[in-house]
Amino acid sequence: MLTDIERIARGDREAEANFVRQFEPRIRTLTRVRVRQEETARDLTQDILLATLEALRKGSLRDPAKLAAFVHGVARNLINNHFRSRDPEPVREPLDSDLVWVEEDRDQRNLVRQELESLDPLDRQILLMTLVEGAKPGEIAAKLKVSGEVVRQRKVRATRRIAERLSQSGAIRPPKP
Repeated sequence: MLTDIERIARGDREAEANFVRQFEPRIRTLTRVRVRQEETARDLTQDILLATLEALRKGSLRDPAKLAAFVHGVARNLINNHFRSRDPEPVREPLDSDLVWVEEDRDQRNLVRQELESLDPLDRQILLMTLVEGAKPGEIAAKLKVSGEVVRQRKVRATRRIAERLSQSGAIRPPKP
């Protein structure tokens, strides 16, 4: 005897109707609570049911015992996408003037460059890969053929060394408490 999930994968309309009857009330409640607009919740519920059925038809569910979690995951993703599409632009906060380097701060930038140049070449490369390229310690470790722990330790030590030297020279102000 085939399960409803196997029947859905084979295109059985009755199994699909059973699935909808079973999960529609749960999904509708979830979307109502999250969206707080009846019409939008109704539309999202239909989208979620359709997307879940399409995934089940393709055989995307690996463990039939986890059907409820699978449906919840699809619902969560589509609801989150709904919110992202409504407000695609992130909120932009103005930078604190203490964080922005202006043109008059050339001396400060030159001191930072000098401190970077005074570092061990490996430390400098690790800092630049981290800060300029946005590379993660694992990526840096692979490129430089060292362990991730070595990368983390050297980055922390180099950062502290530069911060201490710059604060001693008065080039940077200590952070506000």
